[in-house]
Parts: sequence; structure tokens; C-alpha cells
Amino acid sequence: MSYFRPAIDAMTGYIPGEQPKPGTKIIKLNTNENPYPPSPKAMELLQNLDSEWLRRYPDPFAREFCQAVSDALGVPADWIIVGNGSDELLNVLIRSCAEGSDGAERPPKGDRKVVYPMPTYVLYRTLAAIQPAQVVEVPYSANFQLPIKELVAANGAITFIASPNSPSGHVVPLDDLRELAQQVSGIVAIDEAYVDFAEDTALPLVQEFQNVIVLRTLSKGYSLAGLRMGFGVANPKLLAGLFKVKDSYNIDAIAIAVGTAAMRDQAYKNACADKVKISRTKLALDLKNLGFTVLDSQGNFVLATPTEGNAESLYLALKELGILVRYYKQPGLEDKLRITVGTDEQNQRLIEALVSLKE
Repeated sequence: MSYFRPAIDAMTGYIPGEQPKPGTKIIKLNTNENPYPPSPKAMELLQNLDSEWLRRYPDPFAREFCQAVSDALGVPADWIIVGNGSDELLNVLIRSCAEGSDGAERPPKGDRKVVYPMPTYVLYRTLAAIQPAQVVEVPYSANFQLPIKELVAANGAITFIASPNSPSGHVVPLDDLRELAQQVSGIVAIDEAYVDFAEDTALPLVQEFQNVIVLRTLSKGYSLAGLRMGFGVANPKLLAGLFKVKDSYNIDAIAIAVGTAAMRDQAYKNACADKVKISRTKLALDLKNLGFTVLDSQGNFVLATPTEGNAESLYLALKELGILVRYYKQPGLEDKLRITVGTDEQNQRLIEALVSLKE
């Protein structure tokens, strides 16, 4: 006997990157956190909390934060939806738009499917399985050209495109995203979790297409992964359906206040992002000098392939030395490591460890 729906019994849960206990002496380069602290303005606000914020329910629409996003990005405040991390907004999108059959049988033709190119963020698959909804995973080519024709043919209720993509780090050209949005009948959700380390954004597309939503997070560029705050930008006609599904008070008062302060300190965020980009270039070069193949990345990480094909053993050996990187035991990634860009000192420690493992 099971207490759960057949879809839950059948699925595999999402496995987050390893999180060591606070205070553990380890170099953590496995979950793409920003190596620099949050904005001093955000920290100052956190240290001067008003207890009244905790006594009352928070603003269900986080309007103070939406105004800060509006001012920073030049989008209307009523074109913004705020989530408990952008992951919650991914979930809200799937719950709002995708559906299928609950059970082991293949969903009937014509179901409202979830579509995305692979490899990419595997949480899309997990959230679709929870719904449940049929998933269509379209393989990227070796050069990571967006497979527009195949994605359109899949006829998704939602098509997720991560740009910059994880774990590859590539950015999908704006013209390709525009062509996709023009041709699909469902929603195109462009996941820009790593956009603060990239050169381009798809944000202009939300003004062009009612079926496009761009998702952002404060976890990466703003060094606030522990706060759990993200947002989406889309036409209010699209947001209206999503507001029906999100939890009433999904963002707590502290997150709204701290997130607003961080969003209003763009100069600090940009300075930290610039440091990460400079370090990313050096880390990629150092890895190449050790014989790794490294894809060009516009995220705060690199995807590196050791020449010996020993990615899993390197991951385990580095862990023994107190350095965590990300290893994916899945087709197409089993010979690669995704390495978060740390501080220059952390990156140098990683390189020294890899040199020692070759000796």
C-alpha cells in the first residue's frame, strides 16, 4: 500500500548539490553560489529589523521589491511576479499550465506538455513529474545551437530555456529565442538565473510577446541564495493566471526588505559580478593548461572535461581534499565537472589540488 499518487511513487526526487554544515572548512564550488558577500546595504537593513515586520503578514505582491526591480531594470512594476526563489516560479508555471495523467501509462496525445532542450536544469523534469505532466527533452547539438524546429514540433504548454544554461554556460542568441517565441503556441519561460554574469539578456522579448516570461533570481548575482527570492517579468495578462496559483504570502517580510535593499544596490552587485567574470577567465585558462577542455561560459561556473575521462574519480578525490565540485552521473555529462567560480584564492587552491592529483 502507498499513501502517494502513482506519479510520486514513480518519480525520482531532485537531488540538490551537497551542502556541508555551517562552519565546515571546505572550498565549496559545487552549487554556483557567489563567493562574495551580499550588499552592505542589505546587511545593514537585516541588522536593523523592525519587529512589526514579523508580527504582520507581508505584502502578498511584494510591491516594494517590484518597484525596486522596475527602477533597476526599466520594466513596469505591474509586469513583475515575485517568488520564493525562481524555483517556486518554475513550479507555479508548471502547475498553472501543464497537466497529464497520474500513473505509469503514457499520457494521451494532446496533453499540455513541458518541453526543454537537454542538458539543462534538471529541476524542470522533477517539477513536471510532480504535476504530473508529460516531458519532451530535445537534445542540444554538440555546439549547443538551440533546436528550434524540434522544440516547436514538441508542442509544449511550456518551453523552458535556460540562458545562460547550466551546466554548459552558453547563452542562447536573442534572435533564436525570438524565433521560438513566434512559432510556439504555449509559454516560453526564459530562465536567466545566471544573467548577471552574462553579456546579453532576453528581457526585451517580454515587451514583444505576451507568451514570454523571463525569470531571475537573487541567489547568484546578488549573493542571496539563502534568502530564497526570485522574480519573473511578463505581460500582466500572462501574470494574471500565475497569481491565481502562487501561495498568498509566498515571500516573507524580511526577504522583501533585504531583497529590495540588494536590488537598489546595483553598483555593488555589478562590481562583484565583474570580479567573478575576471576570475572565470583565469580559471578556464588554468584548467585548459592542465589539459581540460573547457566550454566558454557566461555563468559563474565552467563545464570542464578532463582529458583522462576520469571526472568522477577527480570529483571524489577533490572531495577528500576538502574541495566540492559538481559531478553529474548522467548521459553526456558523466565525463565532465561543473566548477563554480570562487575567489581567486579558492580557484588557485583548486588548481593546486588538481596538479597534485596528476603527480
